[in-house]
Amino acid sequence: MELVADEILDTSGLLCPEPVMMLHGKIRDMTAGDIVEVIATDPSTTRDIPKFCTFLQHQLLHSEQGVKDYRYFIKKC
Repeated sequence: MELVADEILDTSGLLCPEPVMMLHGKIRDMTAGDIVEVIATDPSTTRDIPKFCTFLQHQLLHSEQGVKDYRYFIKKC
């Protein structure tokens, strides 16, 4: 199954806590059921984004580490 994002949030080059703060703002403006793809370069997002999803009860559908970035697909619940 290929995930298709309704929104894309590119936080490349930003460091903690900026990627999660930007994600919080983006999800707040989305509709329940929408999917956002987050692109990040900060390794701390591997810890922070799953915790964000758990705490705010959004669904982390998929995460992957590329050569130069990290990608997350999050469904707003």
